Amino acid sequence: MPADTPYVPPKVWTWDKGNGGEFANINRPIAGATHDKELPRGDHGFQLYSLGTPNGQKVTILFEELLEAGHSGAEYDAWLINIGKGDQFGSGFVDVNPNSKIPALLDLTGPAPLRLFESGSMLVHLADKFDAFLPKKGPVRTEVMNWLFWQMGSAPFVGGGFGHFFAYAPEKLEYPINRYAMETKRQLDVLDRRLAEVEYVAGADYSIADMAIWPWYGSMVLGRSYANSAEFLDVGIYKNLMRWAQAIDARPGVKRGRIVNRSGGNETEQVPERHSMADFAGKAV
Repeated sequence: MPADTPYVPPKVWTWDKGNGGEFANINRPIAGATHDKELPRGDHGFQLYSLGTPNGQKVTILFEELLEAGHSGAEYDAWLINIGKGDQFGSGFVDVNPNSKIPALLDLTGPAPLRLFESGSMLVHLADKFDAFLPKKGPVRTEVMNWLFWQMGSAPFVGGGFGHFFAYAPEKLEYPINRYAMETKRQLDVLDRRLAEVEYVAGADYSIADMAIWPWYGSMVLGRSYANSAEFLDVGIYKNLMRWAQAIDARPGVKRGRIVNRSGGNETEQVPERHSMADFAGKAV
């Protein structure tokens, strides 16, 4: 089809394996395992299978914050899932997460293994289990849950929307970049206005809402997401959001959690697998 010919959707869509883009080799319109592969297990009660993306960082940050707060029972093994190689389609991973997305978690601390998928579910489960970073009841718990679910619903517009078309799509297209840049800036403004009123996203206390939101929006305003996107989105105008992002970034648990299951970039910010505090030796924490 000539470049100047408008695209007309077919009556029935069919999968074009050669549709391009950075992740085209792992995208497909069907679910389920593509190969047999068991998941490894370590010695701790929690087995995490993940990658150091924003969604993966949420859970490792919570684990490290729990440990920083003295909850020794939160020790965990974190195993690298290389989504570029299709590890998320191995039979063992699909058994834990039928949606084939990182992270996936096994809680082995009870009478029977408990699987958890979706990062928000993991945050609530762990916070309730250790009675930390999530109030037990009342309006304060509801407010944390409000912002946690805000992140779960909003971030796909940033990652799969803005991030994909700005950084990963095979060609730059004005309409989707403008559409998702507008929505991303609207969300940044939502957070900036909220953080003009409170210290942390859900109020006076640091919570799993902050841990869920920071890897996406904190990293963005700190210039760590999608090359040149911080300048493109003019993130410096969000002063309250920047204040919060820098404060969270300075926390020891966050410094450790954000580099777990990371296997690219600066070597001092890579901990591909995490089994004990010793794995952070020589790292930028």
